[in-house]
Amino acid sequence: MVLMSHMSRLVGVSAAAVLLLAACGSSPASDQPAPHVVAAFYPLEWAASSVLGEHGSVTTLTTPGAEAHDLELTPQQIASLADADLVVYLSGFQPAVDDAIEQSGAERVLDAATVVDLLPVAEEHVHGAEEEEHTADDGHDHGEFDPHFWQDPTRMAALVEELGAQLAEIDPEHAGDYSAGTAESVSALGVLDTELAAGLDECARREFITTHAAFHYLANRYELTEIGISGVSPDDEPSPARIKEIQDEASAHGVTTIFFETLTSDAVATSIAEDLGLETAVLDPLEGITDQSPGTDYPSIMRANLSALSTANDCS
Repeated sequence: MVLMSHMSRLVGVSAAAVLLLAACGSSPASDQPAPHVVAAFYPLEWAASSVLGEHGSVTTLTTPGAEAHDLELTPQQIASLADADLVVYLSGFQPAVDDAIEQSGAERVLDAATVVDLLPVAEEHVHGAEEEEHTADDGHDHGEFDPHFWQDPTRMAALVEELGAQLAEIDPEHAGDYSAGTAESVSALGVLDTELAAGLDECARREFITTHAAFHYLANRYELTEIGISGVSPDDEPSPARIKEIQDEASAHGVTTIFFETLTSDAVATSIAEDLGLETAVLDPLEGITDQSPGTDYPSIMRANLSALSTANDCS
């Protein structure tokens, strides 16, 4: 009896050991830490978050309320790039980020400029059918290409698809989830594109005036004409001659509204509007997001922009 009892205990211990080893052998993949993505500014943050879903995390280098063009990084932010599983940025848009990536030794970097088809910086008028009209001198600090590609949802979709592929390589255990997140986001961007196309199809006028020429891609996609008071950088100050030209353009095209943005002063827009008896309204370039933004995320702000343009241009 004693021998049988002893043997039973040995069998029980052996079985438990086998089960423990089997469990350990099947679990190493689950020990992999969730991926961490660092995004240079808000639209890139939104794109990465839409793919990640419940897995991993995204931080942005451009804090809410900061002007993306003028970003300066802390030593801690620069150091964080080396620890990220993926850094997403747009070369030429934020020189501080370009420099930080070189300094940090970040291992995996995705430059949106290598994924998205960027348009050349346009001349003062941004016509949908005339995107080839440009000079290198118009680019200011951004070079010859306009960085504001996220104003076109189809270009955002291209970035989302690349992010999905990269995250699946970084974290293959959740590749299926990233594929699903990518598909859902691309579908939502397709719906947004359809809404914008329909909402801006039939309008009394196709010209719109903005303080910051950040809507070239929107104008190009939906066959509008953007008339920018300043250039692609909001820091560009319009000359008195340029302001006179804007006043003449507004009168010639029957423009009803001068658009300004949430992150910079509306003084120029207000002055021109008052001189001509026009309205002012927000058209958000979506370089950042704040409590004053006309929406809570990329899609809702794009839809707010659609509403603002539709109202100003008497679209039906």
